[in-house]
Amino acid sequence: MARNVEFDEQLAISKAMDVFWKKGYNGASMRDLTEAMGINSSSLYNTIGDKHQLFIKCIKHYTESRMEAAKKQLHQISSPLKAIEKYINASAYTITTEPNSCLAIKTTFEVATFDVEVQKIIKSDNEFTYQLLIGLIKKAIDIQEIKFTKDAEMLTDYIINHFTGWHESFIIHQDKTRIKKTAKFLIEQLNK
Repeated sequence: MARNVEFDEQLAISKAMDVFWKKGYNGASMRDLTEAMGINSSSLYNTIGDKHQLFIKCIKHYTESRMEAAKKQLHQISSPLKAIEKYINASAYTITTEPNSCLAIKTTFEVATFDVEVQKIIKSDNEFTYQLLIGLIKKAIDIQEIKFTKDAEMLTDYIINHFTGWHESFIIHQDKTRIKKTAKFLIEQLNK
């Protein structure tokens, strides 16, 4: 009689996520994934499914974890402008300290252009960030913490586009100072 392999699915997904993060979807082999997860391929197929289904679970786990962390972190700050500043600084810190860049951005360029299911998850992640920031920006404009513009949509897009640019810049140049300086400059613009 075959023995059922029991494992912690969330831990296994976390370990697989690290493999996808380092190697990308196309670079990660089933062997890489099952070794990291500590299971054999038949156990993976029987519990989670194929590589694509595993990747979907990993990217969902990654984006949902980020959303929860952002909500928790910013919920405690009473000033909307200070919350925006914290989000910008946290993004710059993450971009310059995570060894494999942002899994969502890597996935956008590697997989999301041709995979509708992945594109949907990445779009939801982006929409979360957009709604989080535009809500804070509108509040900051209403209470006049931000005075230089009334265009919350434009300002939200402006900030979000910095994050993608910083990822690219850091991947190419590996220059933390460059990212920190532009983050500081972005925050100074909000305070004018």
